[in-house]
This record gives sequence, C-alpha cells and structure tokens, in this order.
Amino acid sequence: MATKRTYRKFVRTIWFSFWGIILFVLGVFLAASLELLGPMPDFRQLENPKTNLATQIISADDLVLGKFYFNDNRTPISYEDIPASMVQALIATEDERFYSHAGIDFKGTARAVIYLGKKGGASTITQQLARQLFTGVRSRNRLEAVAQKIKEWVIAIRLERRYTKKEIITMYLNIYDFNYSADGLRSASAIYFSKTPKELSLSESAMLVGMLKNSSLYNPLRRPELVRTRRNIVYQQMLRNGFISEEEQDSLAALPIELDFNPQSHREGIATYFRAYLQQYMNAWIRNNPKEDGSYYNLYLDGLRIYTTIDSRLQTYAENAVAAHIPNLQQEFFRQNQPQYNKTAPFLDVEADEVESIMLQAKRRSDRWRKMKERGVEDADILASFEKPTPMEVFSWSGDIDTIMTPTDSIRYYKHFLRAGMMSMEPQSGHVKAWVGGINYRHFQFDHVMQGKRQIGSTFKPFVYATAIDQLKLSPCDSLPDGYYCVEPAKFGAHDAWCPKNSGDRYIGNRTLKNALANSVNTISARLIDKVGPRPVANLARNLGVTSPIPNVPAIALGTPDLSVYEMVGAYSSFANKGIYVKPVLVTRIEDKNGTIIFQATPETKDVLSEESAYVTLKLLEGVTESGSGVRLRHRGAEKTNPIFRDVVTGYPYEFDNPIAGKTGTTQNQSDGWFIGMVPNLATGVWVGGEDRSIHFETIAYGQGATMALPIWANFMKEAYADSTLTISKGNFEAPPVVTIPLDCDSLSVLQQEKSFFEKEDLSELGF
Repeated sequence: MATKRTYRKFVRTIWFSFWGIILFVLGVFLAASLELLGPMPDFRQLENPKTNLATQIISADDLVLGKFYFNDNRTPISYEDIPASMVQALIATEDERFYSHAGIDFKGTARAVIYLGKKGGASTITQQLARQLFTGVRSRNRLEAVAQKIKEWVIAIRLERRYTKKEIITMYLNIYDFNYSADGLRSASAIYFSKTPKELSLSESAMLVGMLKNSSLYNPLRRPELVRTRRNIVYQQMLRNGFISEEEQDSLAALPIELDFNPQSHREGIATYFRAYLQQYMNAWIRNNPKEDGSYYNLYLDGLRIYTTIDSRLQTYAENAVAAHIPNLQQEFFRQNQPQYNKTAPFLDVEADEVESIMLQAKRRSDRWRKMKERGVEDADILASFEKPTPMEVFSWSGDIDTIMTPTDSIRYYKHFLRAGMMSMEPQSGHVKAWVGGINYRHFQFDHVMQGKRQIGSTFKPFVYATAIDQLKLSPCDSLPDGYYCVEPAKFGAHDAWCPKNSGDRYIGNRTLKNALANSVNTISARLIDKVGPRPVANLARNLGVTSPIPNVPAIALGTPDLSVYEMVGAYSSFANKGIYVKPVLVTRIEDKNGTIIFQATPETKDVLSEESAYVTLKLLEGVTESGSGVRLRHRGAEKTNPIFRDVVTGYPYEFDNPIAGKTGTTQNQSDGWFIGMVPNLATGVWVGGEDRSIHFETIAYGQGATMALPIWANFMKEAYADSTLTISKGNFEAPPVVTIPLDCDSLSVLQQEKSFFEKEDLSELGF
C-alpha cells in the first residue's frame, strides 16, 4: 500500500510540476504581454517597426554616389534582391527549423538549457530580429537579461503572426549592423565587396552570414583568419542541411577572404564636394517643403532618394583629370618656391608683415580657433596653442603623412598646395554632369565650384564681345586698331582715364575681332566696352546667371570681377544654347522611402541673346582654340623647342580635331588660371590657383590659364570621348536658319574688314 501511495504521490508531483511549468510559462508570457516586465511594442510599432534609413544620392546613370546619414547607413532591399545562397547560408547557420516554427524553436531552447549553450544557442532569426528592433543589447544583469529574453519570445510570436517568413528574413538582413557604417545587407555588400547584394558570390554571402554571430569579433579587416574559420563553419552547416555538396565545401573552404573594401563616409568616394553642397541644397529644400502634416523630412533618417544630374562616368573623368595634372604642376610650384628662390614661400611679392597678416587670418578661420573660442579661451592662449608641436596627419600627393608639426607650420604647409575647381554641364538642359570642388575633400573642404570666387581675367571678355555683337551687329571679321587706347573718365563718372595695356606691351596695328579675342588683346576689349558701355555688359552677365557683384566700370572688360566656376559655366552655356540661359540643375527629382515623388525639377530659363548673336560669339570662341591661346588643344607640343608649353612633364598630346569654343583666362600676377571650353552638348569650366592671390607662379609660362587650367579640360574630354557609352558631341555648333553677319573672314580683304566696321560707326566716337 505504501508503494502505491508513493507512486500516486510521485505521479501527482509530476503532473503538478508539469502544469505548474505550463502555468508559469503562460503567466510569464501574460506578464510580458501586460508590460509587467517592461514596455512592449504596440500593434502599430509591429506593423511599422521604426528603423533609420539613409538618404541615397543617385547619379544620372543610376549609381549610388553616396548617402546622408547620422549613425545608420541603411538602405532597405526586398527579398528578391537577396541571393538564394545567402538565404540558405542564413537558415543553415542561424535557424535550421526557421520554416517550421512560429517564432520560438522549443527543441533548440531545450538543447540550449540542457547543454548550457555549449551546442548552440536557442535564438531564432525572428527572436534576433525582435532584439534588433525592440529590446536592444542584452543586459548584464541576469534578471533583466531573462526578462529581455521572455519579451523577445513574445515579440517573436507576434512578428510571426504579422509577417511572412520572407519578410522576416528581409527585415533581419536590412537591419543588422556589419560595422564600418555597413548597416544592412545593401551597405555591407557595397562597403566590403563594392557589389550589390544580388552580385554576391556564395563565398561572400557566407562571410557576411558568419559575421551575424558578432560583427565586431568577426571583423574581416582586423581578423581575416578568424573570419575565414567562421565562414567555413557556415559551409559545414550548409553541407549538413543539404545546400552544398562535400566537394563544394572543400573547394569553397580553400578560398581566401577577398575584400574590395570601399568605405562609405561623407569624405570618401566620388563627387565629395558635390555631395557637400547637395547637403546644403537639401537642407534649404526641406525647410521650404514641409510634409502635409506640417512636420519636416529628416535628411539623415527618412530614407529619401535624391536623383541628381551628375553622371558618375564624367564625374570620375573630371576627378581623374584634376588628379593627373595638378601634382605635376605642384611639383614645379614646389621647385620654384624652395627657400633659396623664395624666402617668403609660398607667398610671392609680399612683405613679412603681409605674410603675418595672411597667416593670422588663416588661424582665425581655422576649426582650432573656432572650437577654442567657443570654450571661452582667450585670443592670446589660442595663438600660443598654434606654436605647440602636435601629432597630425597631413596631405601629400603621394599619400597622407603622419608627422609632428605646429599648427602654424601645418597652415603654411597647406598653403603651398595649388587648388582647383571644375564643373561640367549640358547647355540645353542645364544638367550639371561633373563637379570637382578641390583636390582632396578630406584635407581641403573649401569648394571652388560654388564657394570660391576669383578674378576671372580674359574669360570675361566674351561678354563684352557678345554685347557688341548684339548691339552693333559686329562680325568676327571686323577690324579695329590695336594701339594704346584710353577710356575717358567723363563718360563713366571716373576721376582718371582708364588706359589698359596689352600683355607684354605689344601692339601690331589692326586686328579682326576674331584675332583679338583669340589672343586676348586688351586694347580691343577697351575699345568695345567704351562703345557699348559697361552697364550693358554687366547686365548681360547678370542675365546669364551671374549673381556676384559686377561694377559698372570699364575695367570689367579685362575680367576684374570675382566670379565662381558655377556662374561662369552657366553663363557660357547660354552661347551654346542659342542665347537661352538655363539655370544649372543639380536634382531632377526626390522620392520618399516609399518611392512617391515629392519633388520634380522644372527648368528655369531666360532668353538673353538673339540666336544669331550667340552663334557669332561661338564662332569667335572657336577662333581661340584654332589659332589663339587655346591652340595647344589642336596639336602635339614640341617638348624640346617649347618646354614652357608642355603639360609640365609630358607635352600636350591632345590633338582634338572637332569644333571647340573656348577661352583662357589669366589674372594679374598669374594668381588665377582659367579655361572654359564647349562642344555642342557639354560646357566645362576649370579654375586653378593658390588659396591666396599672393600664392602664384613667378612667370606667365606656368601661371597662365593655358598651362594651369586648359590641360585639365583636355584630359577630361579625352577620357569622355574615349568612353563609347557617352554621347559627347564632336560635331559643329548648330547655326541659326539665317545668319546675316559675315563669318568667313578669309573671303573678305583687309580693306573690306575695316570698311565693314567703319561704315557702322562714327570714327570720331572711337577716338581714331
């Protein structure tokens, strides 16, 4: 009897224990559901889990140029974008019974409890997703950790009820942090392998799946062998689950870890200067375009898609052209500024007190000054900090250098480097195709396309000629005296006459307008602006999109205003667009994260010149590259006889044979070198110079626009023409249906050329 009672007691104990456990588990689940163990996501959060999405910057040829994000560089993908091999690797490694459970793998949980986790954990993919979305990093407090685990079970069950298995896999791979700002599978594929997810190989997929265990530990850059071992475990799991054969496992396991690491930061990649300006552009757009509910888009969290006009191919060629030419030019600049040649290097023709003033201004503009000033540090102490040797990384064209120098020395060191700005756009649409604001964004963040405004020299002269052509119907064949000439002060309210000289003080008699512009003859420009007046010239420039100040004085004929590359390229493009100005376009449309278009660009245009006047101006500009300061575009340089005209070291092997309208520009003391060149469907402007005007070449040989800037344009166009996927024109500029102004100067005698101008004008007004 005692035995029966003992047995019955044992059975009751078992049943009580069983139901006790069941009731306990149900009670725990109920407690978690009632938020007694802490906050739980509500229905709406489960339907729309909040994840931060990076804004994508997309090129005209549909490549991602970069992203805007704070901490999460995340761009979502769909299940169809995930390679099948990755799904197989994920399930085999992380959750073998994924398709058969409802969020909790009880078999795996029991195994984990019995073996204390030594034979694998119990978290399903759905539970891992729940942790990523809602519960966060596991607490070190055991009770809190248990509460988190229970909450993950409850959330996992809820997720399974609301989402399909495919959606859960997609959400998990979209949210996981793979390090190095690789948030989600799309970013990880691009950063580690420079690929889209669909392009990943099985080996690459297995490596990323292996990182899911702990991406900080299994870091392929720091611990490649450990990552390889982990990847091979993924292969073993795939073999066990029948996804690959034993032969495939053996061959795959022998492969090394091969990366094509391409970090996606705001200072890396192509079009960095453009992206920096686009950030300002978008912030202004967001302020002026609230959502329907009155709130504002977040550029860094809302997953916008910005479709830009930048062509990644042309952008790459533009950056290549700058990187190919400036180091060679820099080498000569360094040579000329050695201490034995220039004691105030890199400054030239300045006194010591002026150098001191330039350096003080640079210090006051520095981040060091700004940050210390914000902390309330006195000016004297800030200045003293500039004299303390400091470890730093500095730029060189051979790669960054780790060194120790004072901040004052680093400022002077950086001032030795020549800077560049370059922009290219399609005249007919206004689409900006390339934007290079400097030589290296990490070290030189000032943008010389939009921010930088420098004296433009002779590149302003076409505005003078175009005004004269439009007002007076002048022809490129018309001839004017090339002699010393003064503009009387009474005409423009000045105190003194303005009497510009030609370069080298050279005068050769009469010149046609075509010859005068081709050779940047100052006296002819002076005669023209004296006739038409500076105000109409300034007005023309303003109508062509120039917003910087242009004084109404005759000296503007020689390019005294400070303008940007952005303004100049937009203005020149109007000549190639039949006299119609199109405001440069950077963004064609913006979409929200759901693909809804929230902005569509509308071109801003203005009729400025007659079609005939624009075409005649183009023909004048063609003369610059046919026989003027841009002629080196047409034939190979003779390195031995004309060393100053080499592309500094390799000659100028361009030999373009298609129509090119262009203009060089060189400012006083060779401080700025310009070249703006156009073919029918692409206008490109280049500026090169020092950070300050006192930083320049000593002579015109290296300091002219034809040496400093023109080679960059030429290298860019050579690459653009070599790319068969592009359609850059080599044809003629389109002529108007009727052209009444004579253009064929060879068919007119010198007497006819002079007469054609003299018949139009009163000689006494011209001072002849």
